[in-house]
Parts: sequence; C-alpha cells; structure tokens
Amino acid sequence: MKYLYIVIISAVSLLVACGKQGEQLELALKVAGDNREELQKVLNRYKCDNEKYKAACFLIENMVFYGSYEGEALELYRSYFVEFSKFSSCRHAKELVDSLEKADGPFSREKLAFRADSKNVDSTFLVNHIEWAFKVWREQPWGKNVCFSDFCEYILPYRIGDEPLSLWREELYEKYNHILDDFRKSADAPNPIKAAQILMDTLRKENYRFTSLFPDGPHLGPMVLQCRTGSCREFSDAIIYVFRALGIPCGTDRVIQRGDTNASHFWNFILDKNGNTYMAEFPYQEKWLKANEYKVIKGKVYRVTYSLNEELAKKKYEYSNFHPVFCRPFFYDVTDIYTAERNRMLTIPVDSLYHTPNNKELVYLCLANRQQWIPVAYSQLIDEKLCFNNIEGGIACILATWDGKQLSMLSDPFVVSSDTGEIHFLNPQKCAHDVNLYRKFYMAVKGYFYSRMIGGVIEGSNRADFNNSDTLFLVKEAPYRLYTVAHLKSDKAYRYIRYRGAKDSYCNIAELSFYENRYDTLPLYGKIIGTPGCYGNDGRREYTNVFDGKTDTSFDFKEPDTGWAGLDMEKPCKVSKAIYTPRNDLNFVYKGEVYELFYWGKGKWNSLGKKKAIADSIVYTAPKNALLYLKNHSSGKDERIFDYWNGKQRFW
Repeated sequence: MKYLYIVIISAVSLLVACGKQGEQLELALKVAGDNREELQKVLNRYKCDNEKYKAACFLIENMVFYGSYEGEALELYRSYFVEFSKFSSCRHAKELVDSLEKADGPFSREKLAFRADSKNVDSTFLVNHIEWAFKVWREQPWGKNVCFSDFCEYILPYRIGDEPLSLWREELYEKYNHILDDFRKSADAPNPIKAAQILMDTLRKENYRFTSLFPDGPHLGPMVLQCRTGSCREFSDAIIYVFRALGIPCGTDRVIQRGDTNASHFWNFILDKNGNTYMAEFPYQEKWLKANEYKVIKGKVYRVTYSLNEELAKKKYEYSNFHPVFCRPFFYDVTDIYTAERNRMLTIPVDSLYHTPNNKELVYLCLANRQQWIPVAYSQLIDEKLCFNNIEGGIACILATWDGKQLSMLSDPFVVSSDTGEIHFLNPQKCAHDVNLYRKFYMAVKGYFYSRMIGGVIEGSNRADFNNSDTLFLVKEAPYRLYTVAHLKSDKAYRYIRYRGAKDSYCNIAELSFYENRYDTLPLYGKIIGTPGCYGNDGRREYTNVFDGKTDTSFDFKEPDTGWAGLDMEKPCKVSKAIYTPRNDLNFVYKGEVYELFYWGKGKWNSLGKKKAIADSIVYTAPKNALLYLKNHSSGKDERIFDYWNGKQRFW
C-alpha cells in the first residue's frame, strides 16, 4: 500500500506538471520503461482509427495510476470469499474469519507485492479489451445514445480498481448477452435502463450474502460473480463487470462517510439514453431509481472514475494541508444529481470559527464516524466566509483543518436542516437538563424492523381460527424503546390472543407478553401458537421466538403478510396490558449494562460519567444544546451521535 501510494503521488505530480495531453501520453510511455514497446504497439495499431486511438490514449495515460497485487497472501484473502460462499446460511461470517485467522494468521495488504499496470500490461491484453469494448458499444441498440466520453469512462476500462488482470469481457458477454435477445427486438431497445433492469433481475436470482467482517483487501475481480459474497463494494463490482461487458455505461457512486451512520457506502449508477443517472443498491433494491429518489442521508456523493481528476490533483500541490482522504483523485462530485431541490450551499461566517484560518489553508467539512470526524469536502476562506457547495441537509458536521498528522477542530458541531438548509450550531450551554436515553444508535431507515410494527394489531378471540376476533390494540408508531407498554381496549375474556403483523411486515416482532391487570408484573402463560415458517427457512426466526423471553431473537415470517404469533391460554382470561419489543439491532439500553455519556465541547468529547442501567432507559444531566454520544461498555459496537430535541434523542 505504501508503494502504491508513492506511485500514485509521483505519477500525479508528473502529469499535473505536464498539463498538455500529448505530454501526458509521452510521460505515461516513459513511466512504462521496458514495457513501452508493448504500449506503443497498441498506439501504432490504431493510428488510422481516430476513436480507437483516442481510447487507447485514454487507457495508457491513466494506466500509470493502476496495478494489482500478487503473493501467497492474496489466496488467503480470496479464500474468505470462496469459503463463505460454501457456508450454510445459518453460519455467521465471524466463524469463518476466526477459523481462517487461526489457521493462517490475519491477512494484511502489506504481505502483498504491487504489480504496476504500465510496466506489465501487454499489447494483446489491451487490444482485446479495446476491441470488445467497441464491439458492444457499436452493436447494442442503446450504444448510439452513449457519447464517446461516457464510453471511455464507464465501458472501456479494463479494470475497476486493484483486482488481478483478466480477459473477462468475452466470457461475460457469452454468458449474459443472450438474456437480452428478445429485448433487443422491442421498441424499448434503445433504452439502457430497461436492459439494466432485465440483467439485474437475473443477477438477483442468485443468493448474495452480505458481510462487512472480512479484512480490508484488494478488489476480487470477476470472481465476485461466482462467490456472491462480501460488502457493498463486491456487489457493486459484480454489476459493473456484467454491464460493461454488454455495453451499458455504469460505475460506482460512493460516500466517503454516510450522514446517518458509521460507514462509507458504495452503490451502482447507470446512465439512461439522455445521460441521466439511475442508481441501485444491488442485490437488495428491486428497481433502478432516478438518482434524486435515493433517500439515504448521504451528505456528499462522489462518482468513481478511471481517469484522473486533474483539478483535484492540483489541490494536492497547491495546499500543504491536503487530507489523505482526497489523495487518490479518481472521483468527482455528483451530489447535485442526487439532491436536486435538496441541494444546499453552506456558508459559514468567520465569526463562527474558533480562529481565522490562513487563506492558503484548506478547511474540511467533516461527518462523524463514532467518536471520530471524517473529512468529506473542503473549502477555503474567501471574503471572510467559508462556502461549501453541493451539500445534502439532514446531517451533523464540524469544520477542521489538517496539519499532516491530525485534524484540529475549527468550529462547534452544527446540524443542517434537510428542509431549509438552515444551520444550527450545537455549542453546549452552561445550563443543564435531564436527558432520558433509550438507545445508543439510530433507529434504522423507514421500512426497517421498527417501522414494520406500524399497523400491527393485538387481537383476542375465543376461536382458534380467530374468526370473530376483536382488535384490542393498534400499533400507530415505531417503538423507540426496548419495552413498550400497550393498554388494551376490552373488558372481555379471551382464550386466544395474538399479535398479527401489518402488511409487508413479515410479522417482525421480537418479544411479547400479556397481563391480566395493567399493574401486574408477572405475565400470563399458555401454549404458543402461530404461523410456522420463517424467512430463509433455517428455523432461526420462527413464531416461537416471540415468547422465549429473549429480546435478541425475533419472528420473521416467510411471507410478507398473514403472519401472527400468540398464546392459547386454555381458558378465557381478561387481558388488560401487553408489553412488546420490536425486532431490533441490539442497540437499546439494557438493564444491568454499563453506559457512559459524552458531550462535545471545547473541541473534544467530554465524559459525564459511567452508569449501570436499572431499566430500559438511563437518565443523565447534560448541557443543553450539546452534541451527545452514548457508549455501552458492556456489549455492542454500534453507537451514533445525537442531540436531545423536544424531549427525545435525535440521531445524526
């Protein structure tokens, strides 16, 4: 990795210094050393074909920034994916990681040798890729709507990242092209979105298994289509190989740091016949969406390119405090494509800063990852203010400078309204208030476990088939705590009582208990009844989990509708109260576990002390208008920044 970093920085420096296109090509050939002759063969071959010559120049000029890894450790890394693809669905990735590390030791990129493309790619390899790329561009009916620049960037490249080199185009073309035979005869044939949908529907039929637990390593290459395991990076790569092999312009859009959770993120984009962007999170998303319909809080979105972003590269040499996040300049800003009317310009006056930065000093807009801050954009002081273009609202940020080793905070944290773009600084006040905390991590996005309970009902009946049942309670909002108490609306006695999931909810619920009197603490008991069968058919999430007394197990019915779980109490009983727990991610506050609350002030996280929870909530006295962070010292790792707004936690 250190060698690769040096290669990139050196090459960027030389190419930026050259400036002119012809000089960049000559420099790239010079960098190739003994391999120059092979690259020159390609240029000579296409000197009478203007488009193919330009395409060859495009690849060779940027080739100096790319390479792949080799070494025995590479097979160890690839074995994580190969072996996990053989795992039964009920086994966890952590088991595999522990097993492989015990057998072979932990994987590290440092054990691999870097092999530069410019010194090793031969003419046969490069010509093969160029010929196949042009073949699909010119033969597919949607190709006439793909301009040459988009072709070069999003169809032509022979690699995605640092994967091993391979001649993948012909094999994937032969495997997938026939799927589009009927489509090519239709009136929609010029529309690549329709073709992309057919291909994604086909790929989604395979069983893709997500995990983010594997060690950091290079891209896998086309083998991602055989393993079908990994993180969003591997899933994104799978789409790119197939689509580019069939002439559909596509690539990866990404966020350096998401605005609503502790992770970066990748997804696929494609371009329609008018050059508009559509996106999909393969394999989970069923349909390609227009970019501005993607509702995840992103903050800042960048499009990955094969070619060098020269404007960004020049910044590296204009400013001494250029952060490493931006030191590989192969992306450009596409936030405005995704945000549309939600796109904001943030303007921060100098009097909001701790001190005035130097005019030659870059200032970074940072988003949170647990208790760290990650730069996602940069600006510089002009006319006594800082302006950050193309920012999505609904985020909490902070401003900082970089001295080459660490970030130095330049402002208090501030939140950006998703509706108006208005900025509110979270500077802790001297006055304090009590904060009642139920969670340490945000409640997941709409459509996830918690909101699936909305519309669910508790019903009572004296018939086992629940004909003539009475609705005793309707869940109207997503549960925000581990245990939610429901007071039931009936004075009648029932032998059978159940929870019936809402439409499209898969009857997701973790725990449920019934009480004869609203003041009782001992629940009623009976025979567990319900609809058998669970998602995945592995027996781990059956209806019996709802009454096992464990909040970390849940019911996940095999069908989106008609699932239910309940009790046969053998004789009619009055039921006045129910307590329910949603299917969850184990991020509630748990009785008996030790927590520590922090608030941000004076440029750092400040502890308000440790406490052991005595219920499913914990109370602290904290400064008003402060950014907060609740850490669990007993279990779990997911924690997220929040403030306390209108008596509730508001996560960012």
